[in-house]
Amino acid sequence: MRIWFDLSNSPHINIFKSLIRELEQDHEVLITTRPLANTIELLELHGFQFEVIGRHYGASKWRKALGYPVRIGQLYRHLRPLRPDVAISHSSFHSPVVAALLGIPSVYMNDNEHTLGNVPSFVSATKVLIPEFMDAAAARRQGARADKIIRYPGVKEGFYLWSFRLRERERRPGRPRIYVRPEPWTALYYDGAVGFLDELLLGLAREADVILLPRSPDQASRYQAPRFAGVTVLDKPLTLEEIAPACDLFIGAGGTMTREMAVLGVPTISVYQAALLDVDRYLIGRGAMSHEPKLTAAQALGALRAARRRPPNHEVLEKGRAAYGLVKSTLLGLAPA
Repeated sequence: MRIWFDLSNSPHINIFKSLIRELEQDHEVLITTRPLANTIELLELHGFQFEVIGRHYGASKWRKALGYPVRIGQLYRHLRPLRPDVAISHSSFHSPVVAALLGIPSVYMNDNEHTLGNVPSFVSATKVLIPEFMDAAAARRQGARADKIIRYPGVKEGFYLWSFRLRERERRPGRPRIYVRPEPWTALYYDGAVGFLDELLLGLAREADVILLPRSPDQASRYQAPRFAGVTVLDKPLTLEEIAPACDLFIGAGGTMTREMAVLGVPTISVYQAALLDVDRYLIGRGAMSHEPKLTAAQALGALRAARRRPPNHEVLEKGRAAYGLVKSTLLGLAPA
């Protein structure tokens, strides 16, 4: 069977890399992507073969709307002669539509009930997989028929972190190390503040080693300005295997990486500025992370001094193992007879 993955954003590599490796043993896997955030660099880092199709259209909703059918057409023209049998994606708003045009079944996963891109995806997908903590009524309002919806156990991050082998925490002399992931400037779902981390970063850098994980060259350029001389801005992406053991405190202005750190037991503070997702509320309610949208350096440093690293969240990871099996069986169950 020929299985198509559209990995259109950097979190998708971690989400699907284990499933891709397993499926490659018995099936042919096709991977498409686009130049957004660290997606291409991470695909190369993990040694995947892929095709870059289309581009990202920036933060403007008008440009996104105009560019949306362009990439659908580009994907259709690329894939039609390759004849995939089934498609799967997470938050790729293009994949289910292209699959429908190709006449093949598709699995669409999403854990963000606020994004408008769900509407064409929910309508076009054969099966819609959402986490158990996401409101199914919200998915139905966005076009997913009840008979399409499958609710998988736990949260998306457990789906792939259950098989993650976390190295022992790095113990080293010197200042604590804080990793910071800025806000998703160009994301369709994000309508929060931009550039609000400046004073926090400057305050933290006086007492800790601050490592910024930029999402794009533009974001990296902003924090390479002289006033941020005390902040280390990485010029290439790191893997989870590199970040988690070295991190004493993680501060995230986005979603997926913040939840990944929380599930792995790293002390984590979300400073997300837009409406929280149901999955975020679940992890906050379980004490896996906190949400401080107006976080100050003094508060963060106080949290750092009081922080205790926990073992990975066993409940979430066990649910993730079950979710992995459910997603795999759903995908293979759509195979042509």
